[in-house]
Amino acid sequence: MTVTLPDLLPAELRRSWAVDGTCPDLDLYSLFRARQIADLHRTAILDAKGKLCYTALDRKVRSLAGGLRRLGVGPGDVVAVQLPNHRNAVIADLAVAALGAVALPFPVGRGAVEAECLLRRAEAVAVIAATEHRGQTHAADLVPLLPALPALRRVVSAGPGTAPAGTVPLRDLLRTDPTGFVAARPDPDSAARILVSSGSEAEPKMIAYSHNALAGGRGNFLASLMPDDTPPRCLFLVPLASAFGSNGTAVTLARHGGSLVLLDHFTPEAALEAMREHEPTHVLGVPTMIRMMLEQMERTGEHVPAPTALVLGGAPLDEATATAAADAFGCSVVNLYGSADGVNCHTGLDHKVPPTDRSGVVAGRPDPRVAEIRVADPESHEPLPEGQIGEIVSRGPMTPLCYVASPALDARYRTPEGWVRTGDLGYLDGNGVLHVVGRLKDVVIRGGVNISPAEVERALAGHPAVHDVVCVGVPDPLMGERLAACVVARGGERPTLDDLGTYLTAHGVDRYKHPEHVVILDAIPLTAAGKPDRAALRHRADEERHATEPARA
Repeated sequence: MTVTLPDLLPAELRRSWAVDGTCPDLDLYSLFRARQIADLHRTAILDAKGKLCYTALDRKVRSLAGGLRRLGVGPGDVVAVQLPNHRNAVIADLAVAALGAVALPFPVGRGAVEAECLLRRAEAVAVIAATEHRGQTHAADLVPLLPALPALRRVVSAGPGTAPAGTVPLRDLLRTDPTGFVAARPDPDSAARILVSSGSEAEPKMIAYSHNALAGGRGNFLASLMPDDTPPRCLFLVPLASAFGSNGTAVTLARHGGSLVLLDHFTPEAALEAMREHEPTHVLGVPTMIRMMLEQMERTGEHVPAPTALVLGGAPLDEATATAAADAFGCSVVNLYGSADGVNCHTGLDHKVPPTDRSGVVAGRPDPRVAEIRVADPESHEPLPEGQIGEIVSRGPMTPLCYVASPALDARYRTPEGWVRTGDLGYLDGNGVLHVVGRLKDVVIRGGVNISPAEVERALAGHPAVHDVVCVGVPDPLMGERLAACVVARGGERPTLDDLGTYLTAHGVDRYKHPEHVVILDAIPLTAAGKPDRAALRHRADEERHATEPARA
């Protein structure tokens, strides 16, 4: 049985974007194939194995698609992919699209428990996983799930080493003769990919996107950051299997005919080396990664060729980081506000450093070719006038079809007219610029008073002794929660709680919002998707707090 993925947007609205040319109205593999035919030997991928051109990539895609078809994968089937940033991930993505099937990528590093949840709910018929990656054996770990998941028929193991028992080696499938493969031609408005969001739910949210929503809506986002028609060369510091990484295969390659520069694991040293060697036009990452790269550049005095833009999303960007990055990299820094749920807005190339307001870096001007954005009353969903704070809602060419196997999420986060409720609070100013001020739920409640961790993070980011900071709530028997600041210190300085409090007071942050515990870290831990791991930080802060004196009342 194939999972049902209905489109919650009005059909006539979805079609209108194809008719007016906003979306290309072609499936992802057909778009990629047209790019391959137009420039046979353009470089498609630069990874640890070297260069791979469009024609060589297409042969591998067709071989894998033929091999998967022999295993019984057909149109509408869900195929999961758990691979690092490597050509195999791109080959798998395009092969699934060529079959008219639906890709479900999720990053390496996520364990079998979470994988089982994703595979079960999506009714995946196959999963392609790494034989070994940085000490983890994902393919072998997934084999025991086969008896418990009736829909799951095959585990395909990819990468060097001996294929684990019970798996099909990817290299065997890649030996399939590509000349006999005939690609499917799925409806461009049908599902192509399922994005996985960590979100705030008990289980990861899964969101289904169509070919047009990816290549059209998300493709228009990247197009707005291309100053001319030159195909982009994009260095992805985030996993291709993340929501942010969905701008890789479908957008950079299929829509724009560009090149992907891939690192199978992020380190600041490897990222800077890739920038020197491959001179990407666009570097896509999260602010924490850029701060780590800036620290490396400060330590070594090294320089890299200037790209067109650093595109930073996935976590709040502060003014200090944006300014330092613009100076060090010599390019525009783009603040990207977006999520897997279906919202996108950015500050563009007009500003070398993104504009700021009292709340920090602004989100930018919404682009209706990507997503129209409104601010609505959280209860009535009625639009609010400019300047008034409410819930940010979004609807446009990149709007997803639905949440996967979760009518409850559809009911909670989608309106009857198809608008996506983001759960974010913000306002539109008189110039139509979006300002994000916080989350409806992302608050620390101390003694009945709400504190926004994002507000405190933005303020502390400017402290001269703070290189990076994430604020989290920790449980407290008296106050319910207290705020902890997890800090990566700059240089040899170790800011104390009093140092942070004095700085916050000087910068107008009310006393009740000040952190009551500070944790000094060597680096901010990241999730498999490349975002700050707030769960790990809460655990660390809670442990340290219990090991020291009780926090002040």
